[in-house]
Amino acid sequence: MSGFGRRQDVRQVDAERILAEARKALFVMAGFVALLWAVQLVNWSSDYALSRDYGIAPGDIGRLPDIFAASFLHWNWMHIEANSGPLFVFGFLAAYRGVARFLGLNVLVAVTCGLAVWVFEDETHRTVGASGLVYGFFAYVVVRGLIDRHLIDTVIGVVMGASYAYLLTLAVPGTPGISWLGHLGGLIGGVAGAWLFRDRAGTRARKRDGTGSPAPAAPANLPARTTDNPRAALYKELDDLGLL
Repeated sequence: MSGFGRRQDVRQVDAERILAEARKALFVMAGFVALLWAVQLVNWSSDYALSRDYGIAPGDIGRLPDIFAASFLHWNWMHIEANSGPLFVFGFLAAYRGVARFLGLNVLVAVTCGLAVWVFEDETHRTVGASGLVYGFFAYVVVRGLIDRHLIDTVIGVVMGASYAYLLTLAVPGTPGISWLGHLGGLIGGVAGAWLFRDRAGTRARKRDGTGSPAPAAPANLPARTTDNPRAALYKELDDLGLL
């Protein structure tokens, strides 16, 4: 099989895999948001007893496991409405390249934002809400492409970062009634997740290509890919996307 044929086959397999993961990500996030609203309905019907009983209680070692339950709870309908849209958008973008990796990211962000509140928040507060996850997914989406050196994800990250930069103003002290510590913890978890769950397979493949391993023949209009060419990775990415 020619080099061009092999490249086409690999590209087709990758595209099919990404589409399959994107479909799973769509269903996962739709189910996740539906679950939040179902819990909110139960919570509302009990006059928000769940939020009081399972909200994060800073400094209480017996309530430490509540850092996982708190993300599913809210204080009112406006609270859950404000979180649902960004949660779905950022969650889908974080999950579309791998749902299993995304589930690991969920756990990590829940831990970092929950611990930030549990350790540093005032003991008189009870903190609930999915906003910590929103901030974690946001940070993950913004930096993932840079860490993986993936062109499309980098573009998505730049667009999302520019469009939602105002979120960063709610991760510092100053807005009453907002758990800025949870937001900051979520941002930290998202950045850490982008590194811990980075695309190691893609990195290894790029290293093999850069060390002189046999590579498929390039089309005539594609500049030579050599380790001396600083734009080689970009040319390869553009070619893989069918842009050259």
